[in-house]
Amino acid sequence: MSTSIAVFGAGPGLGQAVARRYAREGYDVVLVARRREPLERLAEDLAGGGGAVHVVAADLSDTASVPALAEWVRGRVGHLDAFYYAPTPDGGFVPAADLTARRAREYLPLAYYTLLDLVEQFLPGMLERGHGAILTAQGASSLRGLPTMSGPGPAQAAQRNYLQSLHAEVAGKGVYVGMLYIGAIVEHSAFHTWTTTSDGGGARDWGPTVNPDHLAGLLRDMHASKGPAEAAYPDGILNR
Repeated sequence: MSTSIAVFGAGPGLGQAVARRYAREGYDVVLVARRREPLERLAEDLAGGGGAVHVVAADLSDTASVPALAEWVRGRVGHLDAFYYAPTPDGGFVPAADLTARRAREYLPLAYYTLLDLVEQFLPGMLERGHGAILTAQGASSLRGLPTMSGPGPAQAAQRNYLQSLHAEVAGKGVYVGMLYIGAIVEHSAFHTWTTTSDGGGARDWGPTVNPDHLAGLLRDMHASKGPAEAAYPDGILNR
């Protein structure tokens, strides 16, 4: 029986790098993002990796569509052995002084609610079989509040709190929950592209960048070793 992973948020940057890493190891890969054409191009690149590649365009902020999406995934690959969840939030950062309750609610479906629904769909099968992995990646703003960089951070901090609890509950039952925190700009990501444009963030020094293939390798190593639930790039940001 083949081994499968779904990449929820297979956009440019880390999502695509995760898909490539697992495809090279022979996994069946399900690619999920809003736009179908980039997914189909990625699927062509992944062909020949040993496993099947499936593509589905879906808006992951639409939590009501998760049961149908999960059923579609099971119809292609059966029960998932792993899934990666890290879709990019819309709207970018907001200064905390400008964040309203209405705006904060807009971040929650993508950062939090859909992840809960996906866990509800796929965790029972992992527990029944006694193995599985739930993998995520978040920015450093989920670890602590940063000036002018609120908005997604509080919603992702809720995600972190939930996943920490989930890890403590299921690690002894064969299911690994892994969280990677990134304190650098992921090369080739949409945000990286925006920071380099003159009409975007080009006037500001956003700090170091990191190759997404390196991060995908870190996530895969976390999954393979089933070690600590949390890791970071660079290492020290978890302890600051």
